[in-house]
Amino acid sequence: MLVAEDFSQFVTADPQLNLALEIRLRFTPLSRMKGVPTGGNKGIVVVQSGEFRGSNLAGTVVPASGGDYATFRADGVVMLDARYMLTADDGTVIYLYNKGFIWGRNPDVMKRFSAVAAGQSEEIIPPSEYYFRTMTTFDAPAGEHDWLCRHVFIGTGARLKDGNFVRYYKID
Repeated sequence: MLVAEDFSQFVTADPQLNLALEIRLRFTPLSRMKGVPTGGNKGIVVVQSGEFRGSNLAGTVVPASGGDYATFRADGVVMLDARYMLTADDGTVIYLYNKGFIWGRNPDVMKRFSAVAAGQSEEIIPPSEYYFRTMTTFDAPAGEHDWLCRHVFIGTGARLKDGNFVRYYKID
């Protein structure tokens, strides 16, 4: 049971979101495993190419350095587990790790989403029709970009025909 005390002296400022960088990813899809005993289906896409930019960071995605190992749950939610590497314009290699979720705000959205991802539809589904969020961490060597290793980041994404566009926000 909590004791009713005044803890206001310990309260810090509310977190602020600051846009850190945007990434455009292009994928090469691989096979999907259906009916996995642990539940749902598994799918993998390999990062083929991409670019990123931010206020003090820009560069390219390292081709074939990783991908997204997604679980497609029976309830229509896609659980993301994405890992890949970036190369900043100054040559620094940065590792990015995402965990997150995608789900449709209406019952038909994920069927349409899957058709686009499978190359069976050219439809551009507005991001307002689905939830696409990530919890993201970075690893970078000591130096100019190691600030990425000291902050919490969230991402908001959009699924495109051949990949994703994600904005990463630093939580201050």
